[in-house]
Parts: sequence; structure tokens; C-alpha cells
Amino acid sequence: MPLFGLLSHSPAVDVVVVLVATGFIWFGSGWLETSAERLSAYYGLPPVVQGSVIVAIGSSFPELSSVVFAALAGVFDMGVGAIVGSAIFNILVIPALSGLASDRSLESNRTLVYKEAQFYMIAVSVLVVTFALAVIYAPAPDATLVGYITRPLAVLPLLLYGLYTFIQWQDVADSEAASVDDGVPVIRRWLLLAAGLVVILLAVEQLVGSVEALSHSFGVPDFLAGVTVVAAATSLPDLIVSVRSARGGNSLTSLANVFGSNTFDLLVAIPVGVLIIGSVPIDFATAVPMMGVLTLATILLFAALRTDLSLSRNEAYLLALGYLLFVVWVVAETVGVTNLIR
Repeated sequence: MPLFGLLSHSPAVDVVVVLVATGFIWFGSGWLETSAERLSAYYGLPPVVQGSVIVAIGSSFPELSSVVFAALAGVFDMGVGAIVGSAIFNILVIPALSGLASDRSLESNRTLVYKEAQFYMIAVSVLVVTFALAVIYAPAPDATLVGYITRPLAVLPLLLYGLYTFIQWQDVADSEAASVDDGVPVIRRWLLLAAGLVVILLAVEQLVGSVEALSHSFGVPDFLAGVTVVAAATSLPDLIVSVRSARGGNSLTSLANVFGSNTFDLLVAIPVGVLIIGSVPIDFATAVPMMGVLTLATILLFAALRTDLSLSRNEAYLLALGYLLFVVWVVAETVGVTNLIR
């Protein structure tokens, strides 16, 4: 029930709750991201690791929360949709807006392109393999191309993320970045980070419940509701931190946050939902077309970054156009014009 049972569900109430919850997600993410950024500087983490791990995990907490609450509410498809939709939003919209917000091209480097981007592409592949294994080894008895992701299968992407963090830890050990103390007590930064997490947790719980009610009211499938509304709302923290970093001249942190956040979402957020519930169904025919779009979006961004190791304004416009086409396709699927998602 909206507002923890104080109100009853209705389209008008649910729309207001979605808007208010989105505002609180933005508010709590500001606390969380600022604290994560300052703590990263305090502990002397290099920019790529700061963006791809610390800031990325912090800004990905809304996506993680959406999966957990969607799984607990019995609408895991919405949670998966939110993750995939958020990943597409992150890959196309965030670099585009970051590039347009900056006075110059976003500079990349070989570490970002050949480590972060390629590892993220591996993460996409491993998640598709996990979905396929669910259909093969734990098929639903009364449905075609529907399988159950079990806890043993969920461990597979988690192991890959363990490898990712090990590689990042090795890079931190090899780094000689100096510690930066802004004069604020470290314990205060940790407390502010924890407060941001609590605000986000409560806001996402309300957001998922209201989006679920709206999707049922208007006959929108849970997966498509997750891909659009929940994905856009939970991607706000990633958008804010990346654009702010780009405007501040720190393009490496801005771009690394995109890849690191998506890697965390795919390899940790979805498996955590499975570990909590124990076994969740996944519709392979619904999920794979979206994963295909995500793969195409990743290839587009990878090619743009590899060109002169930078992202120009024209390439930023191209990424934005790619997302616009994705939204048009999702609307076409919803109203029945196309039928690629089955």
C-alpha cells in the first residue's frame, strides 16, 4: 500500500507516489554519492577504480533495491526489466548527456576501453548464459522458454564479479594515488552514506509498489514497466554523478561509473534477488530481446570511445538517438505494433 498503508492504490495516488519516491531517490543518492566520492579520495583510490567500483556501487543501490523489493513482491520480471532498462539508459543516455554537458570531448584511455568496457561486455554474456542455463536445467513445467534461476545458478555471475573486484584491488595495490582529506571526519562521511542508503531503500520500496499497481491498472507487462518507469527513476543517481564529473573535467570517473554501475547491476543486483527468494522464474523470450538491445548499445558506445579514445559531441548525439529509437520500440511493443518480445 502507498505510504506504508496510509493510502489506498489508485492511478492518481500511484503517479504521485512515483514522482515523490523518485525525488527521494535523487535526494538520498546525493548523500550517498558525495560520501562515496569523498571516501574514495580519502583512501587514495585511482579515478577509474573510484568511478567503476565505489561511486558505481553507491549509485547502483536504487537498482539493487528495486530488484530486491520486486522479488519480494512476486514481480521479479519488473526487477529484471529495471536492471536491463537502467543498463540501456546508462550506456546510451548518460554518456550522451555527459558529453553534451562538457565543454570538450570526453577523454577516455586504454584502461577504460580495454578493461572496463570489455569486462562489462563479458558480464552481459554471462547473464545471458545464466538465463539460458535456467531454461535448460530448471524449466517451468507449464510454459515454453521459461526457467527458474536457482541459487546455484545465481552464484555464477557473483563469481565473475568477485574476479572483477579482485582485478580492481590489484590496480589499487599498484596505484600511487595520494590520500585527500577534506577536513570532514571520516565517520561523518560513513554515517551520511548510511543515511543515503536508508532513504533510497524506503523510496524504492514505495516506487516498486506503485509502478506495479499502475502496470496492472493499464495492462502493461511487469517487465516493460520495469524497463521504462523504474529504470529511469533508479538511473537518476548514475546520471547525476556522471554529468557532474564530466562538467568538472573528470571524464574518466564519469565514463567508468557507467561501466562499473552496469557491471554491478548485472552481476550482483539480479543474483542477490535470487538468493533472497531462492528461485525465481525468468522468461527467456522476454529477457533476451532486451539483452540483445543492450548488447547493441554496448557495441555502439565501445566503438565511439575507441575512436580517438574520446567521445565527441556528434557521437554523444548518436547515442541519444539510439536511446530515442529504443523508447519508440518499447512503446511499439506495448501497443502491439511490433511483436519481438514474446
